[in-house]
Amino acid sequence: MQTRLATLKDVAVLASLERQHLNDELVSGGFNLAGQAFTPSELTQLIEKHWVLVAEVQGKIIGYVIAGRWSFFEAWPIYRFILKRLEKNNSDSPRLTRQNSCQYGPIWIDKAYRGQGVFEALVARVYQEVAPSFEHMVTFIAEENERSLAAHTRKANMQVKDFFTFSDRDYYLMHLELRQ
Repeated sequence: MQTRLATLKDVAVLASLERQHLNDELVSGGFNLAGQAFTPSELTQLIEKHWVLVAEVQGKIIGYVIAGRWSFFEAWPIYRFILKRLEKNNSDSPRLTRQNSCQYGPIWIDKAYRGQGVFEALVARVYQEVAPSFEHMVTFIAEENERSLAAHTRKANMQVKDFFTFSDRDYYLMHLELRQ
């Protein structure tokens, strides 16, 4: 297995994987959570101006992770809500801002390759790629998605920064300091 930055040649495959597996990670504890797939245009923008990392085996993409600047993600209401929440919690330590943090996720791993270190490899690589630009990464995980919460706290070393409700659903706001 190897990890690498995605290229524009990967857009069609990534868009297909997004559509096919949109809800794989969102079925947890009997809850079906709603997800959102990125369009080919959005994936192109993410590859050109942000970070998309892929894991592949023999040329087949078996996983990917996305990280991006707030300027991309703030188009969606939940990210605007998170940004406002970060601004209000400016007395917290460490102080997270639009300038020193970025959004991490989603991450997807082919079911056949889970439990084989792909998650850890993708997370380590995205941290490495993002660290020169940002001090912190932020993401959110639905309270019902226990598997994702466990993976991010145990394998990705992310910490719960906050807990919030948005559109009648509860979420953990997760944080990682990249420059320790």
